[in-house]
Amino acid sequence: MAGGVTVAVVGATGAAGQTTLRILEERKFPVRELRCFASERSVGKTVTFAGEAVPVLRFEAAAFRGVDIAICSAGSAQSREYAPLIVKAGAIVIDKSNAWRMDRQVPLIVPEINPHAVRGHRGILASPNCTTIVTVMPLKPLHDAGRLRRVVATSYQAVSGAGVNGIAALREETLAWARGESVTPRHFAHPIAFNLIPAIDGFADDGYTGEEHKLVNETRKILELPDLAIAPTTVRVPVFTCHSVAVNAETEEKISATRARDLFAGFPGLRVWDEPTEQRYPMPIAVEGQDDCFVGRVREDLSHPRALNFWVVGDQLRKGAATNAVQIAELVLRS
Repeated sequence: MAGGVTVAVVGATGAAGQTTLRILEERKFPVRELRCFASERSVGKTVTFAGEAVPVLRFEAAAFRGVDIAICSAGSAQSREYAPLIVKAGAIVIDKSNAWRMDRQVPLIVPEINPHAVRGHRGILASPNCTTIVTVMPLKPLHDAGRLRRVVATSYQAVSGAGVNGIAALREETLAWARGESVTPRHFAHPIAFNLIPAIDGFADDGYTGEEHKLVNETRKILELPDLAIAPTTVRVPVFTCHSVAVNAETEEKISATRARDLFAGFPGLRVWDEPTEQRYPMPIAVEGQDDCFVGRVREDLSHPRALNFWVVGDQLRKGAATNAVQIAELVLRS
């Protein structure tokens, strides 16, 4: 790992952290030295990077001296505690939790959409919620072409969005069902195998969930549209990887379905799969493992003259988390 910068990955043993290590390697990020951190129970274990075994270290501020960029995949509580200490040690923090996203002094970045925001950082940069990233990617070209007025977004979110425990829950419950055993939920509030759970991240007083509020607030911040009308619904589904979102987008100027497909196809990070007569449209099983978000089922709204319906799918462990964070790190290096 000669040349380059010193990188720390916090939460390196989790699903997002493991994917981050793969993305750093795949994108040939100039890592001179890698330091990995995780919870106390993982200290002393190793993770693999570029064919080498890298030890998992105990978190302490002194361990970040000399680090240039720290990519954090820990929880919000840990991030609120750790990120300022890491910055004080001299590193730039790219955080993937919910801790800093709505802080006015912290840029919330999707590099294809608002790369200019990186210039305003004060040591911490935030990567959006995975569902927000998948949803906002196709909204940006529509807004640039016709100015968004209202968005209705219903997400169908994979269990890996809940981490390794979510993946284990779906696998264990499915195997139990196949053996004819009773299914007992151990991670989600209800069984997830062969089921849909229309509640993610707890309910607020207004009846909306935390995940739904994230989708609204983060989309507005990224697009710099503080008054954009957004109606969200988030659903956990029995899919291992990839979040899917059904979107209805109303614009001030009419955009035809044909033009929308062209706009999507010309936007970086988006791919159009929209050949319904050939049964070709985005599905999690086809999109998993890819960094682009895939758009299909593009059609004009039958109930509104200036609205479109479409379906977008993205791998939330990659573009929805790890890839977006590494792309932000690349922006930091270029800036």
